[in-house]
Amino acid sequence: MGLHTIGRGALAASLSVALGLGVTACSRDYTVGYVYMTASKVDPGLVNGYKVDYQAGTLVPLEDSPVPAGGKNPIALVAAPNGKHIYVVNRDDSTVVWFAIGTDGKLYPQKTYNTTGSFPTSAAIDPAGKFLYVTFTYQLGYTTALPGPGGVTVFPIAADNSLGTALTVNVGRSPIGITANSQFAYVVAQDAATTLNLFGFAVNATTGFLTPLPGVVINGSNTPSTGYTSGITPAAVIEDSTLKHLYVTDQAGNKILGYTVASNGVPSLLATALTGATPLGMTIEASGKYLYVANSTDGSIGGYTFGPNGEPVQSTVAKSVQAGTGTNCVTTIGSPSSASPTHAVYLYASNALGNSVTGEQLNPADGSLKQIQGTPFGGSTLPSCIVSVPAFPR
Repeated sequence: MGLHTIGRGALAASLSVALGLGVTACSRDYTVGYVYMTASKVDPGLVNGYKVDYQAGTLVPLEDSPVPAGGKNPIALVAAPNGKHIYVVNRDDSTVVWFAIGTDGKLYPQKTYNTTGSFPTSAAIDPAGKFLYVTFTYQLGYTTALPGPGGVTVFPIAADNSLGTALTVNVGRSPIGITANSQFAYVVAQDAATTLNLFGFAVNATTGFLTPLPGVVINGSNTPSTGYTSGITPAAVIEDSTLKHLYVTDQAGNKILGYTVASNGVPSLLATALTGATPLGMTIEASGKYLYVANSTDGSIGGYTFGPNGEPVQSTVAKSVQAGTGTNCVTTIGSPSSASPTHAVYLYASNALGNSVTGEQLNPADGSLKQIQGTPFGGSTLPSCIVSVPAFPR
């Protein structure tokens, strides 16, 4: 909340946004939200849609699911902060497709946009919903036959959630993940020539343009750019709701790195924690107390709490929860209430090699996970990422 290629050992790692319920009802037998999962195998790609049952967290496929993703090899998707739109990123034709979400959760394609570079890998939207950021593998003039640096396409988002004229920000080689807020954006890359693959940028509030922070050097040629310590092969990056901490998964080092963020946006490595094998996507649930990581090779979900300075601490009750085969992306939906402290807080994980979604009920008292009845839920071939939105009145 996020979005990678198999060739780099990561299908998806996207920023997944934890969203509250936003619904009211006298009965608790209703749909609490919707879950969407991209599937990259077929051409064109597909998006599976599900409604979430409040009482049990069961996923029920939407009547028209799956729907075409609007392009080839969809590898990322991100929800607008208002929960009424999603954007699907298609790698092989370098496009972004804007979908509106209907009152019944169904997806309605609105428009297709081209990224300003080739082979996009991930996407993020700032919390205010002003800009959509899409990382891509190659700048113009570079290809798989002539590899070179990548970049970020910045789309302004209009009031109706359409996308405006895009601009380009150059970054280092092989960018793979991004997160952004109103002041700063952070990109992780997989340049094997360096372990300084975390890049920070200041955000122009008017245009969304990204300017490198102190300590970041972006080279315009086919040479390594340098940022902050990132581990061996970073896979995803996420920030907490306070915007004072960053977390990066290292899929080769099997760990998660935690950072504090200074007032000028510069991150400093705080601590690391072990993960399962090949950690990819992450999510932080609505209360901000727990972080969960998708471990692809293990086919598991790893849970974490936070230390007094924001450092990741491996959970004692959700250290390694079995999910599926090739688990690559996670999302949470719901928030605890005093009336029902353990209902309507759910976690879902996409399983790339299992063609399925794993569902878990999240206990907000301790962050433990309990398998939802009927899980795993079926999906189309080769899921790449997953996102959720609340089912508030639309």
